[in-house]
Amino acid sequence: MIFWLFMLIMTLATPLTMLILGRRFMRSPPQEISAAFGYRTNRSCQNHDTWEFAHRFCGRLWYRWGLILLPLSVLVMLLFFDRDMAAISTAGAALCGVQFLPLAGTIFPTEAALKRAFDEDGNRRFSGPPADF
Repeated sequence: MIFWLFMLIMTLATPLTMLILGRRFMRSPPQEISAAFGYRTNRSCQNHDTWEFAHRFCGRLWYRWGLILLPLSVLVMLLFFDRDMAAISTAGAALCGVQFLPLAGTIFPTEAALKRAFDEDGNRRFSGPPADF
């Protein structure tokens, strides 16, 4: 029981992190472009506009995935509730591996959104007719 509870907490760490940081990034991205914290890619670090856009976009994805992964993780772990330590640890490790896919996989849609919204120099792409049109 204690080991199962420990593994449950470990498997909930990723979805909870995605929920907490996702919500934070959506509402208030880090103010400064940092090499230590945040969504850091060459494209997102070009300027403050790309930095904020990337965090809001990635934060929204993380939050949504966290909402999906949290109850699914609990359900999966409940299936292993009175099982032996080997089964619980295998299930927990596999679950953590599966959770990593959407966590890291948000890089691809975020980079694609950055590419659609900004040019190579980090300037917003023109959307809509010119003001004097």
